[in-house]
Amino acid sequence: MSDIEISEVSSRRERDAFIKFPWKIYANDPAWVPPLIHERKAFLDRKRHPFYKHGDAALFLARKNGEIVGRIMASDDPNYNAQHQSKVGCFGLFDCINDQEIAAALFERAGSSVREKGGVEMMWPIDYSTNYTCGLLVQGFEYPPTLLTTHNPPYYECLIDNCGFNKVIDFFAWWFSDPSAATARLRKLAARLEPRARFTIRRGNLRDIETEAANFLRIYNEAWKDNWGFVPFTKSEFDYMATEMKPLLRDDFTAVAEIDGEAIGFALSLPDINVALKKIGGRLTTFGIPIGLARLVFNKSRIRKARFIAMGVRPQFRRLGVAEMMVLRTMEAGMTKCGFQAELSMTLESNVMINRFIESIGADRYKTYRIFKKSLE
Repeated sequence: MSDIEISEVSSRRERDAFIKFPWKIYANDPAWVPPLIHERKAFLDRKRHPFYKHGDAALFLARKNGEIVGRIMASDDPNYNAQHQSKVGCFGLFDCINDQEIAAALFERAGSSVREKGGVEMMWPIDYSTNYTCGLLVQGFEYPPTLLTTHNPPYYECLIDNCGFNKVIDFFAWWFSDPSAATARLRKLAARLEPRARFTIRRGNLRDIETEAANFLRIYNEAWKDNWGFVPFTKSEFDYMATEMKPLLRDDFTAVAEIDGEAIGFALSLPDINVALKKIGGRLTTFGIPIGLARLVFNKSRIRKARFIAMGVRPQFRRLGVAEMMVLRTMEAGMTKCGFQAELSMTLESNVMINRFIESIGADRYKTYRIFKKSLE
């Protein structure tokens, strides 16, 4: 591997090359959605992104004969390791040409970075932590990714297998081609639940984002604490994500369950902005002219695809029909009424009950994402 060089990103120019490298990998992939370049810069900005208040990450580029042929990020999340009493480092933002030697060199260099911080195991692919984009697509390559989900070439799985990584867990994505059919099934369930329901459901209050975000953060950290890979969102991380999502929020795509005025559950869906992003190539301006921005605004209003992105019910209020009624409210008020199709993701393969429920109301499992791990000892 003498002609392969792995170097840590240390300048703005190298960071920009790191961000733009995927355009080489996905040039001929009709399903790929180019990210907004300015958003990627913000995501990797150590001064702006809240992950760096408690965690750390390093970026690496692979070159062969002077040409960039791969990239990877190695991250350390002390909050995750404290939560799980572990010494795990995460790899993310991996892209590579179909070359086993280059992939091996990238993983080896990133692994050295994890070891330097005391890590004895690495998980992949995870961007920063499990609160961010994660999972290798292993089934459903023909479908474009929805917002905040990943996409990759099929050969990545072979590269990772040959580097000694093993499967940890799968996540599923579900597709509602006809939300009205799911709504009809949920109404029957609601008719049985409503007479004994102690809770009420309202739309999210977008006029008071700060209060709603605080409710969602508290519920999320309570509801997800026993799930695989959970790490609590910090307030700064959740506020950052709320700010990022704010332009996409719709009150008819949110549901809040309450008992005596206290929030006990939430469901959040968003229009899939990737439908619009796919048409602008990652740039809002061309030669200083806001052509991409104009296209984004034009196509955003025409989106008829959504993603059920998060849901949580505080543990003591489960099995009361809260989740089912929130999904019904969102589908009735948002999806069916406005003519949307929707993805629900990502659900753990180990969450048998929720997967059966989703399938029972008419969704099709159409994508699978996988997390891998490898010992460094």
